[in-house]
Amino acid sequence: MSKSNSFTLTAMEQQADLFWSHCQSVFAPYLPSLTPSQLADLKRSIALSDYVREILLSNPALIESIFTPEDTHQFSREQLIIALTAILNECADEAQLHRALRQFRNQYLVRFAINDFCSDLSLKVSLGHLTDLAEALITCTLNWLTQFCQQRWGCPVDSSGHEQPLLVYAMGKLGGGELNFSSDIDLIFAYPHRGETQGARKSIDNQQFFTRLGQKLISALNQVTEDGFVYRVDMRLRPFGESGPLVLSFSAMENYYQDQGRDWERYAMLKARLIGNTQYHKRLSSMLRPFVYRRYIDFSVIESFRKMKLMIAQEARRKSVQDNIKLGQGGIREIEFIVQVFQLIRGGRHPQLQERNIFKALALLTEYGSISAETYQTLLSAYTFLRRSENAIQAFTDTQTQLLPSDELNQLRLVEVMQCDSWADYYQQCREHMARVHREFNLLIGEDNPNELPLSDRWVTYWLADWDTEESISWLQDLRPHWPHSKVHQALLNFKLDIHKRPIGRRGQIILDKLIPLLLSLISEQSPLMTLKRCLHVLLKIVSRTAYLELLYENQGALKQLIKLCRESEWITETLARFPILLDELIDPELLMALPVPEEYQTLLQEALMRVPNDDLEGQMETLRQFKQAHQLKIAAADVSDVLPVMKVSDQLTGLAQGIVAEVIELAWQQMCTRYGQPEATLGTDSKGFAVLGYGKLGGIELGYSSDLDMVFVHNCDANAMTSGDKQIPASQFYLKMAQRILHLFNTRTASGILYEADMRLRPSGNSGLMVVHIETYHQYLQNDAWTWEHQALVRARVIAGDQTLVNQFNDLRIAVLASNRDLDKLRREVISMREKMRKHLDKSDANLFDIKQGQGGLADIEFMAQFFVLGYSNRHQALADYSDNVRIFESLARLELIEQHMAEQLSEAYCYLRDLGHELALQNRPKIILKAHISKQVDLVWNCWSGYLLEQDQ
Repeated sequence: MSKSNSFTLTAMEQQADLFWSHCQSVFAPYLPSLTPSQLADLKRSIALSDYVREILLSNPALIESIFTPEDTHQFSREQLIIALTAILNECADEAQLHRALRQFRNQYLVRFAINDFCSDLSLKVSLGHLTDLAEALITCTLNWLTQFCQQRWGCPVDSSGHEQPLLVYAMGKLGGGELNFSSDIDLIFAYPHRGETQGARKSIDNQQFFTRLGQKLISALNQVTEDGFVYRVDMRLRPFGESGPLVLSFSAMENYYQDQGRDWERYAMLKARLIGNTQYHKRLSSMLRPFVYRRYIDFSVIESFRKMKLMIAQEARRKSVQDNIKLGQGGIREIEFIVQVFQLIRGGRHPQLQERNIFKALALLTEYGSISAETYQTLLSAYTFLRRSENAIQAFTDTQTQLLPSDELNQLRLVEVMQCDSWADYYQQCREHMARVHREFNLLIGEDNPNELPLSDRWVTYWLADWDTEESISWLQDLRPHWPHSKVHQALLNFKLDIHKRPIGRRGQIILDKLIPLLLSLISEQSPLMTLKRCLHVLLKIVSRTAYLELLYENQGALKQLIKLCRESEWITETLARFPILLDELIDPELLMALPVPEEYQTLLQEALMRVPNDDLEGQMETLRQFKQAHQLKIAAADVSDVLPVMKVSDQLTGLAQGIVAEVIELAWQQMCTRYGQPEATLGTDSKGFAVLGYGKLGGIELGYSSDLDMVFVHNCDANAMTSGDKQIPASQFYLKMAQRILHLFNTRTASGILYEADMRLRPSGNSGLMVVHIETYHQYLQNDAWTWEHQALVRARVIAGDQTLVNQFNDLRIAVLASNRDLDKLRREVISMREKMRKHLDKSDANLFDIKQGQGGLADIEFMAQFFVLGYSNRHQALADYSDNVRIFESLARLELIEQHMAEQLSEAYCYLRDLGHELALQNRPKIILKAHISKQVDLVWNCWSGYLLEQDQ
């Protein structure tokens, strides 16, 4: 701000003479009709306003129409509407409409500017004129466009055939009758009832008609042409903001404000006023009034006001608005908010306080004792001074600004209009008014230092502010300098757009407005965009479930845990998004990490199932799935937190699967026995005569997060023996039905998905074989009919659930089959052949990428080597057949000196490393493919071993 300057009134006169010398020749034809007083007013006005000078230079004929009427200072809205309607009746198309509107606007704005500069009209009258002009322009434009649109698309009617109008809500200063000289106009569009148009060749629904009409109205006012514009139209105050429909029916408006209206929208609706007058006006106003005004004394508005005050303070600090007479401390905005807070607190009990115009509202608040006479005078004087200043500043150049001028010419103009002695005199008066207002403001709300606000509050400001993209990104840059600001901002905009489509409710919106800033403040510099997107993905799934939002907001440990898990794993993100009930597991992060020993899962599951009635099959299936998901989430949380090494992760996942399989068998057994009784051989015993064999990763204790369960079902009962129930069936049929029931429990898709993918293709004869076989039949098949690859699969097989008798039987037959005497060279060729077939059909590697499982030197090569050694040497070293997992197989091979100790250790390390990579990729929902350069050391080692132990020996 410049200091007191040397400008005087003489200098102003000199400036006026300079401008006049440039205009006199253009104005000459119209000057003789002016009186000396009118000539002085003209000269003064073009000196004070570049806008007035430019308009009159481009159209000097306006001088005559402005100055010749006897009374140039008073105008009524009705007069303006009559005059403009007559002009618009001559318009044949939208181009002519646009031109006429802009010329009318400029003509009257120039007249109003001259009135302000040259007469003693009160501020209230001046603002009323500007408001009346805007209403006349909106009303006449809407009338013209309504007829225009009805000619094209028909007349919109309701189900009873009554014509439907477009209602326009004037918001902000337009609604309060206090419009600025160069102000935006904030509008909301509504229409009474749904229906269709009549009278056109092709009818359209009312929503479509009014949307098109609204778009044309905005364009007619907002579009910049060679004649300028009428008003900048802002529609962001409508329900759902920029992402919402342009026009809403009454019922949709009511539902929105009842269910989703936010606190700041209550403030906005205080000044809302319907333009014009139809039979529907009163109904819409009455419908929305309960949203704004509560029936009781409503002190809750103080807390929401604090948030809005915080936004103002931070916006002021961000934009350095010390000399902004609207947004600065003690500015116009603070006066408006003081009035609005008292109106919202008491307006429900005292309808007289439901006044849109601030002059009237101030007087009423004083009358009803909400503010003192001294406060009234302080606020009224400051408001009058600041609004007169604002109006003058905008009239200088027809620019929407509230900043005090920094150039000497406009400072001089403001001093002249405000009748001060000097710029220093004006500036001192201005600061004194604003200081007094700010004291009143702080008495109501309390004082904060915006420079000392915690980071979380600055995030609140960012989330709640309705800034343009550039301003928002600039704010983000201050908060998080190293974030990808534009992408983060776009992710949040998309999230806002999505939540507007969901029935979140007012309570949900309140919690969300607290939760999102907290979330943003807790996200670290590590992968912020990815983390944010994943967290928002989860929140989008629960946004209509207020209890979950409250859980995360009230329990910061849970929120931090969610952020961490989302950052580390897309799989966890998707799991939480699909099954939000798992968020309950985040409440206590310590319990989340507290994993049972693998053998305890069945006991824990039994306890969970005890809470479900025995006849509630659906409840049992949901409990099984939720148990699995909750514990998989815990395992994944421990995994990404490096609490568990890869071997322990697989131990946990395998233990979980085994516990679930055991309980599924128990459920299926109970259901079958209830219906058919039990096989006679099992009567009086704890035996079921049934077992499940686990193959592959399940058998090898190496399950991953998305692994299938490779299983084979066996029994050891006489196939022809009957069951003991009233409805008897042979034991073979009993076990077949039991197997089908088990698969039903696994594969049925419920609200929580499926339990596991059960793969039964390793049973004798594959998909064409029986679903469950007698253990002896199984033994005979393995000895006499199985292929070498089925013997390879047997290496990784074990009983995962079932009777101890069957466990012993299977272990004996497994060792017998694995320890069979084999031709080593033939075995090597068959193993190599099978591996090459698999690689040809399944390997997804290319020149740069490596398939972790099927690539040359990957997991499958390690597994095949282990299987080759077990099948080739178990007849001499039966201990090789003891274990089904590869790591212990390699330990046995080293102990038996079939391979070197260091080689066994390196293969085990490579195997664990590749499996760990597989877990990481699974947690990111990525295919198990990685850049070759990242794992060349492990892959080369594995391939050298493969070549040394199999290929070279085969030469």
